Amino acid sequence: MPQHDPSAAGAGEPDEKPRDAPPARQVLSDSVYETIKAMVMDHGIAPGARVGIEALSRTLGVSPTPVREALARLEADGLVVKRSLSGYRATELLTRQGLEELFEMRLLLEPRAAALAAVNATEEQLDSIERIVEEMRAHPGPTGRYADYRDFAALDQRFHDAIALASHRPLLADAVERLHAHLHVFRLASAKATEDPTLEEHERVLRAILRGKAERAAEAMADHLTHSLERQLSQETKG
Repeated sequence: MPQHDPSAAGAGEPDEKPRDAPPARQVLSDSVYETIKAMVMDHGIAPGARVGIEALSRTLGVSPTPVREALARLEADGLVVKRSLSGYRATELLTRQGLEELFEMRLLLEPRAAALAAVNATEEQLDSIERIVEEMRAHPGPTGRYADYRDFAALDQRFHDAIALASHRPLLADAVERLHAHLHVFRLASAKATEDPTLEEHERVLRAILRGKAERAAEAMADHLTHSLERQLSQETKG
């Protein structure tokens, strides 16, 4: 009686998809989310405007389901709000007072997070923060349309979130992440500056953290946030 050859059982069958390949449904959901997000960021959906699920599904050529999922994620991002009876609306742009209050919160939280990260970060976390800065060097800053600087904006948020996480203070890290500061700031029309020193400022924060200099890390982060606010206010004045 011939012996059974296990390797022959799958002969002629197509290769399995890689285990780490995302399912098609997730790819579609992410694509719809990024498309609607870009529309909000670039004011294709005007601040305060109603966001219709059916209209968006027709425009994008998809069913309403991934649109609903995208809007739920954008609500968590603070880019849309859901109101009973009226559905979703794009959030209004930050006013000058709102911008100042956002940075007031950041100045309370993030210099402290940077100081703690300089002392508490693991080698793995330090490597992660350094990689983020290296990746930022390969992407253009906030110029033109959101699609042009989307990766830079995402890396900017990852940089700040990673530092907060490396502080080893979960409540502090959660507070920093929930601000979604990068989205609110980059969404402002005045954020489309021709030159942006964000990367250089990030590098100063990184160097202080890598050297374990808590006070210097806090100062570098405070300087970065202060200058970022000044740039925003200056652009608003010019506008």
